[in-house]
Amino acid sequence: MKGQRTPSRQTFIVSNYFFLSALSLLCILPLVHVLAVSLSSSAAATAGQVNLWPVDFTLKSYRFVASNPAFLEAFFVTLQRVGLGIAVNMLLVLLTAYPLSKETKSFRARTWMVWLFVFTMLFNGGLIPTYMTIKYTHLLDSIWALVIPGAVPVFSVILLINFFRGLPKELEEASFIDGAGHWKALWSIYAPLSLPALATIALLTIVGHWNSWFDGLIYMNSRHNYPLSSYLQTIIIQRDLSNVTLQEMKELSDVSDRTMKAAQIFLGALPILVLYPFLQKYFVKGIVLGSVKE
Repeated sequence: MKGQRTPSRQTFIVSNYFFLSALSLLCILPLVHVLAVSLSSSAAATAGQVNLWPVDFTLKSYRFVASNPAFLEAFFVTLQRVGLGIAVNMLLVLLTAYPLSKETKSFRARTWMVWLFVFTMLFNGGLIPTYMTIKYTHLLDSIWALVIPGAVPVFSVILLINFFRGLPKELEEASFIDGAGHWKALWSIYAPLSLPALATIALLTIVGHWNSWFDGLIYMNSRHNYPLSSYLQTIIIQRDLSNVTLQEMKELSDVSDRTMKAAQIFLGALPILVLYPFLQKYFVKGIVLGSVKE
């Protein structure tokens, strides 16, 4: 009968649920462990007694992080970077995708310009030329060195081009008949109707800027200008404690290096964890509707 599940279909569904649940646990459990370590005493964390539940619960690590000026400075730099990055990226992606979504008869240079953008996804000038460009444009040690090099993400442009091409052309034609131009059509028709795609691009932009750490190490000469991910990389991976003051070293004896790092890792990931559920429905819809069309 129609709608009745066969044994093979039922087996597939159960296996699929099991696989996805196991995959979800693999993603969640490490973060739960980090949270448990950050909330445990230094002795328990150092002895390796902490698994998925705090041992000798304490908030000393979070109090230390909240009073750590280096962490707060890096957090503020990251907020600046995300704010400027999402504004610049969204504006340039919209202005780039709109003309490239037109038919060749309307924009003759469309095809080769699209391939020019795709070419940049496959090839780039390399680290040294990029660094020299940032240096000679006097962007070193400034927030713009973290924003401008990635101002036009080509993947987001392609996503929005395909989304625009899927919208009814009659809407634009009707607006032109009413006297609107391309600028009016973009901001009054295309942008409002592209909320799922724009939310997807916004999420990709926020996560990209929040997690990026390498450019901060390359383009910033002062630790005061490090974004959060670069700061965490120096203290966790490189184990560079040269930025820690004598007072902070004394406080570290109470919280331990491991619990302090766990607290900073969790606080660094928390904003994205809070933001993602609100944009997830738009993310899925935007990826599907903005997929490649024939």
